[in-house]
Amino acid sequence: MLIKKPEDIRPSEITPRQVYQDRRRFLREMGVATIAGAGLLPVVADAGQKLPGARKSAYRVDDKLTDYKYVTTYNNFYEFGTDKSDPAKHSQNFRSVPWTVAVDGEVKRPARYQIEDLLQKHPIEERVYRLRCVEAWSMVIPWVGFPLADLIKRVEPTSRAKYVEFTTLHDPAQMPGQRPGLLGAGLDWPYIEGLRLDEAMHPLTLLAVGLYGEVLPNQNGAPIRLVVPWKYGFKSIKSIVRIRLVEKQPVSTWMKSSPREYGFYSNVNPAVDHPRWSQAAERRIGEDSLFSPKRKTLPFNGYADQVASLYAGMDLKKFF
Repeated sequence: MLIKKPEDIRPSEITPRQVYQDRRRFLREMGVATIAGAGLLPVVADAGQKLPGARKSAYRVDDKLTDYKYVTTYNNFYEFGTDKSDPAKHSQNFRSVPWTVAVDGEVKRPARYQIEDLLQKHPIEERVYRLRCVEAWSMVIPWVGFPLADLIKRVEPTSRAKYVEFTTLHDPAQMPGQRPGLLGAGLDWPYIEGLRLDEAMHPLTLLAVGLYGEVLPNQNGAPIRLVVPWKYGFKSIKSIVRIRLVEKQPVSTWMKSSPREYGFYSNVNPAVDHPRWSQAAERRIGEDSLFSPKRKTLPFNGYADQVASLYAGMDLKKFF
C-alpha cells in the first residue's frame, strides 16, 4: 500500500476546510439517502465528495491542469466581493441546496427543475477547458457537467427563440457583494448574461455542476453555472436560477454597466484590446509568475476550429 508523506502530496490534492464543510452541509441538507438513491453521490459524508458516473469526454485540451487550490481561491464572483480572494472567504455559508432552475420564455414546455432532477435527466461528463478572463489571466479546469443543448432541446424552443438569457440568484442576505458597501461592485443585480441560440446549442457550451470530479464549491458558482470556453470568463454566469429563451438580444449586466468595455459577444479576440489593457497575451495562474513572459492569447481561446464558423461574415471588432 502506498502511503503519501506530506511532502509527496500535491496542493491540488488537498481539500480546503471550507470545501470540506460545504460537502458536509450539501449532504446534510439534501439528505444522504435521497442523493445516494438518485445515484448522484456515494453514502459517505466526508471530505472530497465525488460526482460519480462522469464519463471522460473527448472535449479535452492537453494543457497542464491548474492546481485545485488556485481554481478555488482565485475567483471572479462579484456577488461575494470584487477581490479575487473574496468569493472563497465570503461564500462559506452560502446555501446552494435546495436549488431550483426555471427554464421558460419562448419554449413549448416551460419547467422548473430541482438540481437533483437535472442530474438524473442529463448524464454528466468531464471536460478539460481553458478559461480566459478579461483581466488577461487564464486557467485550465476539468469541469463536470452536461451540454446546455440537452436542456434546451428538452423544453422545445419556439420559432421565436433567438437568444438565451441567464439570471443569477439575487439574495443580498447571502451574497454580500450585492449589498451597497465596500464589497459591492456597484452593478445592477441580479447578474444577467446571454448567448445567441446557436452559441447556446453548440456542443462546447456546458452547464457545469462540478470540477475536479467533485461538487462545485460555492465560490466557483454552486450548484450550477455556465461554461463557454471560447468566450471571456464573465460570460460563464454562476449560481443560475433562471434560463429564459427570448426573441431579442438580452442586455447583460456588464454591457449595461460599461458598454464601451464589454460587448455582447465577448469572444476571446487578441486583436481587440480592452480599453484599459491589451488582450494579446495572458498569464496562466499558478504556472506563470508576475515576472514570467506572458503567453500569446489564441483567437477564440484556442477553439477557433470549432466555433469560428458561428461568426462567419461578422466584423469581430465591431461585434466584440
